[in-house]
Amino acid sequence: MKPLLFLTFLFVYIHPIPTLSSADYDSRATNATDFIRISCSATMYPDLCYTSLSGYANAVQQDPARLARVAIVISLSKARHLAAYVSNLSREADYGADQRATAALHDCFSNMDDAVDEIRGSLKQMRQLVAPGSESFRFQMGNVQTWMSAALTDEDTCTDGFEDVAEGPMKTEVCERALKVKKFTSNALALVNSYAEKGTN
Repeated sequence: MKPLLFLTFLFVYIHPIPTLSSADYDSRATNATDFIRISCSATMYPDLCYTSLSGYANAVQQDPARLARVAIVISLSKARHLAAYVSNLSREADYGADQRATAALHDCFSNMDDAVDEIRGSLKQMRQLVAPGSESFRFQMGNVQTWMSAALTDEDTCTDGFEDVAEGPMKTEVCERALKVKKFTSNALALVNSYAEKGTN
């Protein structure tokens, strides 16, 4: 079972949805999806945010903490996939003649590996949050914000080394994939920031 599908399954299994009439269910689903749509309006990529998160409306309901956690899970999954992709390319490039491309791929993988660790740390911290409003909550959310910001920087740095690499399919593919990952991480950070602001007011 895929990690994101398992997340939804696990939540529903532990927190079964009460039996509702058709009208009540439609109302609840609408409220949850509207909540996600409104929350995503605070991100830099609202359409991507909504399309990636709306499928988890039943699990998220109208809980900003759950929404931020799911967004981080998605960001982590995307970052892991890119890290694996670049790792494979870098191993192949070791046998090539383009030293600049080889160095750029290795640097990119190193940065993506760091980003994965930082996003993973953010997710772990989000799963251990104390009640909003306390100093401990502020400290925890500060950690999440710092790590997600660092991950976004590392993802951005991933493509910096390709500036001196000749144009070609590999460079284009890596940079396009990295841009998509950065969008997911940016959205997750925006939702984290929104929740942190609500929880500390």
